[in-house]
Amino acid sequence: MAVKATIYKAELQVNDMDRHHYAAYALTLAQHPSETEERLMVRLLAFALHADERLAFGRGISADDEPDLWLKDLTGAIELWIDLGQPDDQRIRRACGRAQRVVVINYSGRGADIWWEKTASLVERCRNLTVLDLAASSCQTLAALASRNLRLQCFIEDGQVQVLDESGNASVMGMVVRQGAK
Repeated sequence: MAVKATIYKAELQVNDMDRHHYAAYALTLAQHPSETEERLMVRLLAFALHADERLAFGRGISADDEPDLWLKDLTGAIELWIDLGQPDDQRIRRACGRAQRVVVINYSGRGADIWWEKTASLVERCRNLTVLDLAASSCQTLAALASRNLRLQCFIEDGQVQVLDESGNASVMGMVVRQGAK
């Protein structure tokens, strides 16, 4: 018998002073059986960082042809493709050909450095690619906030991110490894 996805409900208040975007979102996230709470919370963080009423969760882990999150225009063209983790260079190049902008959010500590050293030269012609590297300790703190019913506030200012709920908060430290064209 197949293991089913675990459903998480999230009320997310985004206060992004950098983009002047202030909105509340009621989200439903399906946690794939092989997905950790850390990855689930990084997906939610990715949503907050790029929040838009048209931003949607893709099938991610379950599909090779869809990202973890994407933003499509009214014609169905992909404006933004967001992948988490360490996708291979072929997937990145394919995404860069399909979308106006591609963002890879890496969150695995030392493994991230090794992956980027190997992948950087293979994707150097992808001008629309941005790669973010989140500190492993930040992601672990973020994962500690996970619960089936989330009520989170996310504050973004000068590239610094704070995620808060009634039980605690997480300061997310990250750096842009590569900045793509906007």
